[in-house]
Amino acid sequence: MNWILKIIEIILIIIPILLSMAFLTLKERKVLANIQRRSGPNIVGIYGILQPFSDAIKLFLKETVIPSHANKIIYLITPIITLSLALISWSVIPFNNNIIIGDINLGLLYLLGISSLSVYGVLGSGWGSNSKYAFLGGLRSTAQMISYEVSMGLLLLSVLIWTGSYNLSVIVITQEEGWNLIGLLPTSILFLISILAETNRSPFDLPEGESELVSGFNVEYSSMTFALFFLGEYVHIILMSIIFTIIFLGGWTNVITDKYWNIIGLEDLDLGWLKSFNMSIKTSLIIYWFIWVRGSYPRFRYDQLMGLVWKNILPLSIGLIMWNGSIIIATNSLNW
Repeated sequence: MNWILKIIEIILIIIPILLSMAFLTLKERKVLANIQRRSGPNIVGIYGILQPFSDAIKLFLKETVIPSHANKIIYLITPIITLSLALISWSVIPFNNNIIIGDINLGLLYLLGISSLSVYGVLGSGWGSNSKYAFLGGLRSTAQMISYEVSMGLLLLSVLIWTGSYNLSVIVITQEEGWNLIGLLPTSILFLISILAETNRSPFDLPEGESELVSGFNVEYSSMTFALFFLGEYVHIILMSIIFTIIFLGGWTNVITDKYWNIIGLEDLDLGWLKSFNMSIKTSLIIYWFIWVRGSYPRFRYDQLMGLVWKNILPLSIGLIMWNGSIIIATNSLNW
């Protein structure tokens, strides 16, 4: 019976994630339209609110064309791997102090491991398509994701030193008196840049460079196979945004409202919905930042992209580990 309840819990979490992804595409198109001073989707439904469902129906109904020269097994399985890994990562995300599928002590390490496995979906799609454009896009994306995962791992090591735990729930609880953003501001800025590159978003969208690679690693995909890549990318954006919220913005905690409830004597009241709302607002702001960057900055050259991580972000990440470690040692020795 317990496994039935666990399946129901997983379904109740996955469905809102997929719906959020659908409306994220609408939000992105609306925000980009405002940045570029034009009208976004406004025909299908009131203010274009049904546009994501129209796009989904179109992709479902289109014919799936499999190239004759492709390795069909790899070609078909890689989109499924991409979306599956994006969804599996959500199993350790705490939405509030009560809603979490798997509250494991190595949550950060688990997320890094799943993130590293997502490289296989991108590389497999480029290889399985047996196309020069797709292959080059897959190689670009693999090199980019592996490079920025190194910097992300080091930046998360700074968070580990600061909070003393890999458990995401514990990391949130340690921020009840103040967000890590305040003490780890340089680390948070570098982490924001790294998650942009990790999700292949502009200005780091070199693997999907339309001007030189047509569409990169997914150029040979159509209909639902393309939709799975599309779903995986946007689910990954929401995931990275909520990870940033948990690590640096206190997750579901809100210092002002939490103290207010304590003052009026309602600290024992179950406010799970309010905590989830706090978390969703912070995550939405980070997602908006993703979109704003896309509408504001041009694409990097590939040598600039790789030089940024190996010559700038990586040395700074190592320096921040030493700096944060020194602060922790100093405060512990002085008993602050």
